[in-house]
Amino acid sequence: MTETKDEIRHKVWNRLTEEKNGRFPFPLVHRIPNFKGAEKAAAFIQAMPEYQAAKVIKVNPDAPQLPLRKQILIDGKTLLVPTPRLKAGFIMVKPEWVPKGEERRAASLSHIKSYGKEIPLTEIPSIDFMVVGSVAIHPDGRRLGKGEGYADREYGILRELGNPPMPIVTSIHSSQLVQNEIPRDSFDLSVDWIATEEGLFPTNSPYEKPNGIEWEHVTEEEMEEMPVLKQLWELKYK
Repeated sequence: MTETKDEIRHKVWNRLTEEKNGRFPFPLVHRIPNFKGAEKAAAFIQAMPEYQAAKVIKVNPDAPQLPLRKQILIDGKTLLVPTPRLKAGFIMVKPEWVPKGEERRAASLSHIKSYGKEIPLTEIPSIDFMVVGSVAIHPDGRRLGKGEGYADREYGILRELGNPPMPIVTSIHSSQLVQNEIPRDSFDLSVDWIATEEGLFPTNSPYEKPNGIEWEHVTEEEMEEMPVLKQLWELKYK
């Protein structure tokens, strides 16, 4: 019998916890888990030609991707980070706004607003490269986040705004790789590259990415909870 998405998530959270491969913040459940070796995974991403060529990079706000967010600012690139639960859309941090030596602080969720600014949808620059956090990943690119669909929505929003497709990379601990048949919905975002503490490899994913938001799956409640979706709808269809 095929396991549900949630069963697979809990297996991974439990494995990370039992094998002591997780890091603060604890508990690891119900979040994108931080992991030992996150800096190594970030370094593998930093070496990618696609990363080096990118001028604007969108990264999720979770703890395991902090080393990469910091590096993006050190490397003189513009960082775009979604606000938690997409409540206020996206925060942009330009490298010139960050004093030398303060990149880690500027890239942390607790201080990012002091260095960056929330920007309206109409001012989002073209994104060249996108990094997502994950709970579980199949080697073929199928991905499970923590179950609230934010990465899928963020990608969908950028595509709705006319952003061309961009490489999607995730950084995880190698024990988050699963062979389970991850169930897949049409709006699920697959990844092109997986970075772990051991290396980087392409998924050669056969799965198409969403071209935008599948509005039939957006509830009234979600429109209220994520004003950015309401703004996008009004921008595009009113």
